[in-house]
Amino acid sequence: MDVFVEIIPGTYARQLRVVEGSRETRFHALWLRERAPDAETLDPRTGQRLIEAAALPLDLALVEAGCDGEKIELTFSDGHQARFALHDLDREWPADAVHERWDASLTRMPSADFTHALKSDDALAEMLESLERYGFVKVSSVPLTLDGMMPLVERLGPLRRTNWGGIADVKSIAEAFDLTMTQRGLEPHTDNPYRDPIPGYIWLHCLSNADSGGDSTLADGFMAAERLRRDDPDAFECLTRTSTRFRYVDDEAHLESEGPLIELDARGEVNRVRYNNRTERVPPLPPEQLDRYYAARRAFFALITAPELTLTPKLAPGEMLIMDNYRLLHGRTAFRLSQGIRHLRQGYVDRDTTASRRLTLRRQIGASPYSLQESA
Repeated sequence: MDVFVEIIPGTYARQLRVVEGSRETRFHALWLRERAPDAETLDPRTGQRLIEAAALPLDLALVEAGCDGEKIELTFSDGHQARFALHDLDREWPADAVHERWDASLTRMPSADFTHALKSDDALAEMLESLERYGFVKVSSVPLTLDGMMPLVERLGPLRRTNWGGIADVKSIAEAFDLTMTQRGLEPHTDNPYRDPIPGYIWLHCLSNADSGGDSTLADGFMAAERLRRDDPDAFECLTRTSTRFRYVDDEAHLESEGPLIELDARGEVNRVRYNNRTERVPPLPPEQLDRYYAARRAFFALITAPELTLTPKLAPGEMLIMDNYRLLHGRTAFRLSQGIRHLRQGYVDRDTTASRRLTLRRQIGASPYSLQESA
């Protein structure tokens, strides 16, 4: 493919225009200079910058530009010369996240096999790409031991420890210190929004389940947020602009944090939802602002509890859900035990280690962000 480059006239020579076929990209001279891929600018081993970018002159300009089809050769007004590979410039653009929004019509759940993901990088990559794409994945064949999830956790990074320790029990007990330890149903929620940082991924491993009830409920918070944006844009804007607070207090912990129920990234896309009725503590905002907030929150709640947006899988012993706690709203139906005990084990793994493993595997084995291993 022919490539055309030119220094754009009328910009004080501070912009480079690159045309590849029908695609045109513009680059700022200072942006290019601070990324010059040479040993004077970037450390060859670490790729970290050696020069102080903030000290470069703001009027830095381009003097010469040329391209041989694979590399762009530039000369800057400070005398520095650099050669950029075209494919390296392409990689500087952040890849769009592959988030497939879903509702109750999702007929095939993203799934993985514990043993395969433990032994095979290809299987682990597929599991992590599924998790990124859908916000959850169901894992089968998990060992029926208290720490059965740990070998797979350790393939990603450390387990996140909290005031409850590492992996915690989720089962009905007398004098429960948390509503998860009762037999009542739990409304859709995200976990621990009172922490900073909020745990990134929930690992929920079933050792035994109730004979009646105890089904999991899953709702895609990104889908619900986009439905709200479409159907009630004023409510959507309110929930993105109003910061609420969350608090958890017991004899040994006092945890507080804040943030909006719907959080947007720099491009205006939904990148996090928070919802936890049990721990939300709305600040004493002006009454008029609270009128809007309560109405908007009610509209969002109607969506995340709507049957048409909710999946209700029931975990069997040896099955595990891994859930994106920045996206997925999970709960459960009420249950009754005629015998035995409903016993699940839950742990948290942070986002940075999970994302790092996924992206490293994608680079090493060429895993596609669209690859997915599904089963009914």
